[in-house]
Amino acid sequence: MVMEDKAEKGDVRSPTDTMGMVNVDASQTPRDNAPAAGASPASPTPGSQALLPDAVPDGGSAAWLVLLGSFVVMIATWGLVNTFGVYQTYYETDLLHDHSSSAISWIGSLQAAFLMVMGVVSGPLYDRGYVRQLVAAGLFLVVFGMFMTSLCASYWQVVLAQGICVGVGCGLLFLPSTAILSQYFDRHRAVAIGVQSVGSPLAGIVFPIIFSRLQPVVGFAWVTRIIAFILLGMAPVPLLFLRTRVPPAKKRQAFLDVSAFGDVPYLVWGAAGFFAFLGLYVPFFYVQLNAIRYNITSADFSAYLVTLLNAGSVFGRLLPSFLAARLGAMNMLIATTFSASILAFGWLGVDSLAGVVVFALLYGFCNGGVTSLPPSAIVTLTPDMGLLGTRMGMVFMVFGFAVLFGTPVAGAILRDPSDDGAWRGLIAFSASTLCVGGVLFSLAQFLHLKRARRAGVS
Repeated sequence: MVMEDKAEKGDVRSPTDTMGMVNVDASQTPRDNAPAAGASPASPTPGSQALLPDAVPDGGSAAWLVLLGSFVVMIATWGLVNTFGVYQTYYETDLLHDHSSSAISWIGSLQAAFLMVMGVVSGPLYDRGYVRQLVAAGLFLVVFGMFMTSLCASYWQVVLAQGICVGVGCGLLFLPSTAILSQYFDRHRAVAIGVQSVGSPLAGIVFPIIFSRLQPVVGFAWVTRIIAFILLGMAPVPLLFLRTRVPPAKKRQAFLDVSAFGDVPYLVWGAAGFFAFLGLYVPFFYVQLNAIRYNITSADFSAYLVTLLNAGSVFGRLLPSFLAARLGAMNMLIATTFSASILAFGWLGVDSLAGVVVFALLYGFCNGGVTSLPPSAIVTLTPDMGLLGTRMGMVFMVFGFAVLFGTPVAGAILRDPSDDGAWRGLIAFSASTLCVGGVLFSLAQFLHLKRARRAGVS
C-alpha cells in the first residue's frame, strides 16, 4: 500500500466546512503535541497529548450536547454565508441598486473571508483555553451585526455591519466549535462531524425561505431582525455546552511551516485550492439574479434557488466523505471539482425552470464536496502530523483570500446585469477557475504518488 492509501484510508475523517480531526495515540509521544486537524487554520487542538483513544468519552450526554452547540454555531456561521445570495439579489434590485454587482459582492466575500482568515486569531486563543470567551464574543458580533444590518441605509454601513462585524464574529466562532469535537469523540467522530456539518446547508435552506416569504410583507429591516432573533434564541446552546474537557497545551506550535515552501505537491495543491475557491461561490451569489434576468423563474420563486443549492450541499457533504474512505479523499476532491466545473459550464445553457432547479441541486452537491474534502485530502500531503494544523492554517488563509476576491471579480465581469455577454463572462470565469483547480489538484496527486514511489513506500 502506498503512502497515499495509508493516509487516506487510515486517517480520513468525515470533514465539515473546516478540518477533519486527527487522533493522537500513545505511540506518538515524541511529538505529543501533534495538533488535531480540526484545530484551526493556525494552531493545534489544546491538550492533544491527553486525547488518547481510551480517554475520549466518545459519546454520552456531555459529548452530544457539545455536538449540539457546534451544530448551532455552523448555522450562525457558514449558514449565514450560504444565505447571502438572497441579500445579493435584494441589494442589487432595491437597497443598493445604485452600486455595481462587484461592489455588493464584496459584502458577502468579506463575511466568508473573515470566517476563514480569523483562525489566526481564534487559533492561538483557543490554544490558551479561551473557548467560552471566543464563543461569547463571536455570538455577540454575529447577532449585533445582523441587527445593525437591519438599520443600514447605505453601502458603507452594510459593509461594516454584515461584511465585517458578522464576518469577524463568524471567524471567532467557527474554529473553536469544530476543534472541540476532538475532545469528545473518537470512533464516532465521523458521525459527529457529519451531523455538525449539516447545520450549514440547513440554515442555507431555511433562512432564504424566511427572507423571501417575509421581506415583501414586513420589509427588509424586520426580516433581517427576525433572522437575528432566531440566532439570538439559539445562542444559549453553544454558550452553555461548548466547554473543553482537557487543559490547554503547554507547548505551542509555530504559525508557519517553512519546510512547506519546498514541498512541491503541497504548493501545487494550495494553488489548486485557490483557483477552485475563486469561482466556487459565484453561482451561490448570482444564480437568483440570473434567473430573474432571463425570466426563468418569478421573483418569488427565485429565492428558492439558493435553498436548492444548499439542499444539494447537504448530500454533497456526506456522500463524498463516506466514499473518500474507500476511493481516497484526494481522488474524490478531484472528481467533485471537475464535476462542479462541468456543471458551471452547463449553466450557460440553462434556460428553463426545470434546468435551473436541476443545476442548483447538482451544483450544490458538488460544492459540498469541494468545501468539505480538502481537510481530509491534505492529510496525505503532510509527512509529519505534528505540522498538520499549521499546514492547514497556511492553505486555509489562501482559500480565504480566494473567497474574498472571487465573487467581486465575477461582479466586475458582470458590470451590467442586462448584458448577455457579461453574464457569459461571469459564468465562464466560475467554470474555468474550477477547471484549473481540478487540473492542479490532479497534478498535486500525481506528484504526491510519484514522490511516494520514489520513497519506496509499499
